[in-house]
Amino acid sequence: MTRRLRCYGCGRTYSIVERKRCECGEPLWFDTLGETGADDGEDTNGFEFDWPDEDWTAGMWRYADALPVSDPPSSGPGPIPGTTPLFRAEGLDEFAGCRLSLKPEGQNPTGSFKDRGTAVGVGYAAAAGHDWIGTVSHGNMALSTSAYAAAAGLECAVFVPADTPPERLALIARHDPHVFRVEGDYGALYHDTLAIERESDLDVTFVNSDTPLRVAGQKTVAYEIVEQYGPDGPDAIVLPLSSGGHASGVWKAVRELEAAGLLETVPQLYFVQAGPCDPVATAYRADRDEVTAVDSGETIAVSIANSDPPSGTRALRAARETGGGVVSVPDDATREAMARLAETAGVSVEPSSAVAVAGVRQLSESGELAPDDDVVTVLTGSGYKERYDVDVDSRARTIALEDLEDELAAITD
Repeated sequence: MTRRLRCYGCGRTYSIVERKRCECGEPLWFDTLGETGADDGEDTNGFEFDWPDEDWTAGMWRYADALPVSDPPSSGPGPIPGTTPLFRAEGLDEFAGCRLSLKPEGQNPTGSFKDRGTAVGVGYAAAAGHDWIGTVSHGNMALSTSAYAAAAGLECAVFVPADTPPERLALIARHDPHVFRVEGDYGALYHDTLAIERESDLDVTFVNSDTPLRVAGQKTVAYEIVEQYGPDGPDAIVLPLSSGGHASGVWKAVRELEAAGLLETVPQLYFVQAGPCDPVATAYRADRDEVTAVDSGETIAVSIANSDPPSGTRALRAARETGGGVVSVPDDATREAMARLAETAGVSVEPSSAVAVAGVRQLSESGELAPDDDVVTVLTGSGYKERYDVDVDSRARTIALEDLEDELAAITD
């Protein structure tokens, strides 16, 4: 595929892979689609791609022809992400208000969807001869980047907020990255790190939340959804929204598949945010074209609490152009969705994943989704990596060994 970058907004193109954002200020992505509207007037007449013939053991690397990494090894640069299952969750249909299927991305090697973008970013950095890779994150992305950097033999710099919980730092630190706890405006780190890469002589490639290499990897989740679901695809895809990078990847993928003739109808894309921090949902409700920063409140969905998302406007446009939308849900709804997923579907997810299922229920209650709509919800991260509040005393009790059979009989009668 081409290494050219394009701005989804104004259409400008760039040939420097290391560039992350357009002169107009919006984020760039790889020009696999051949979109019109560029300053040079060029139109490459669509995206040439077909479903690979090889089996699924190659993970997301089975889509290597559509990724900006030249000839990745069969195992990729480190653990193999992708080919996570897609399954119907009939037991949740009544709760969700539609025909719900789940895509548990927590089954990726480090437990989250971030592995897809990390694999491409680290693969590119290793192939280009870089010694260092960096990222800005206090959770899944930091863990993923440090793990894949270790596997590729790269040094890794991770920048986290100064108040990041010790248990999270312990997960990240086991891969031996250089961890920097940063005091001050954490939101400024995104732009500050990209400025260092762009303007300094330091040999560090940053794969932040919505940079082109990361978005290129994240789009493979939508390839899988469409290929696993069948030629028509689902009616809607619903996922949590933070920086907007994941949403951008899914939007890019369905556009590419439509251009390649592999998808007749583009699914509606719905994005869900936590109520206390919902800048994109706020812009959507106000019918604005651009997303601006909001004052963030506390939420249990810490991983998606991004008050000034760098690809927020791109995500907003993705929702509107696919006939979808953006909603936000209160923390109580997120807690209920977490419990239903664990107790009914057997899937434990972090709060930042559960917001998507809470959002599906809200969309059904408002009439946006119908009972017979086929909806895929992307569960972005595992719930097994951190402790969450569960009333254990109400669910467990101590018994004597000699009472084992009687106690079992009491609950099975």
